Formats: sequence, C-alpha cells, structure tokens
Amino acid sequence: MSAIKERRERERAQRHQLIITEARELAEAEGWEAVTTRRLAERVEYSQPVLYSHFSGKDAIVSAVAIDGFGELAAHLRCARLADPEPRQALHAVCRAYLEFATERPALYQAMFVMPTDVKFAHAETPPQLRAAFDEFVSCLRPDNARRELFAEVIWSTLHGMAVLSDSGRIPPDGQEERLDFVVTQLADTPS
Repeated sequence: MSAIKERRERERAQRHQLIITEARELAEAEGWEAVTTRRLAERVEYSQPVLYSHFSGKDAIVSAVAIDGFGELAAHLRCARLADPEPRQALHAVCRAYLEFATERPALYQAMFVMPTDVKFAHAETPPQLRAAFDEFVSCLRPDNARRELFAEVIWSTLHGMAVLSDSGRIPPDGQEERLDFVVTQLADTPS
C-alpha cells in the first residue's frame, strides 16, 4: 500500500471518529434532537456530502456512537468485575457499575439502548464491543450454571429497567442498593 493511500485511509478514519465524537458531545450538551447532519457538518467543518460519505444519516451515526459506547461499557464493567474476584461481589460491582454508567452518560446510554439503531443483540452480527460488555455479566455467574447467558440476559434486562425507571423518576433512587441486593441474591448463586 502506498504512503499516500495509507495517509488518506488514516485521515478518513480520523474524520469518521470526529463525526462520532461530535455527535456524542452535541447529544450530551443538547439532547439527541439537536443532532442533525447539518449541525454536525458545521461542527466538524466538513460539508454534508463529506459527512454522508461516512454515514448514511443520523441513525447510522447513532449506531456508531452506540458501538463506541458498548466498548466503554465493557471496559467499565471489566474494571468493576476485576476489583473483586469473588463471584457474588463481582456481580454486585458489575451491576452497580452498569447503573452508574447509565446515570453518568445519559445521552450515550440512550444511543445504546433507547434510540432505534441497527445494532444487533444476541445475533451472529453482534458487535464485539457489545458482546464484551455482555460477557462481563456472564463471567460473574457460576461456571456450573448451564444457563449463564440466560441469567445474564435477565440481569441486564432488569438493570436496564432500573436505569430507565430511575432516570424518568418512576422509581425512587434511594432503593437502588436494595434492588441490586435482591437481583444478586436471586441470581448469583443459582446453578441451573
């Protein structure tokens, strides 16, 4: 590969990441409604056709932001799991880290779990970043549990419900630890 072609590919990758970063920053500052291709083109200082050469539209940008978010979530959950190797404590730490992630990064969490995207869950085309985040839950469950993935799905689903209901004010935040204790107690030690 020629040096010129390598430089062009590197510049294209940098533009691609810049668009993702700017979309996320704009969403965090003003909400996803403010993220339009016109505003993004202005922020990245490229024309809309250049932006469209990277992404087919806003939905594709949201999907790219979501995939980046799953990478961040996986790293965040891994740190929590490794901080306490005892499985039950690790599960509790991973659950708490998940809820913290949702609270601290609301626009990113929306892109990952609330907004429509083409990101496939539990599928052959699941992005590795998403699979890595999911595997952090699986890793906290007993190896003799033949249904570890099912349990991990139920835990993840429960946490998602807690995150969305807390964010909307539909459940009180002061009961969060008790809810986490309940989830961990019911599922952490259950071989099946």
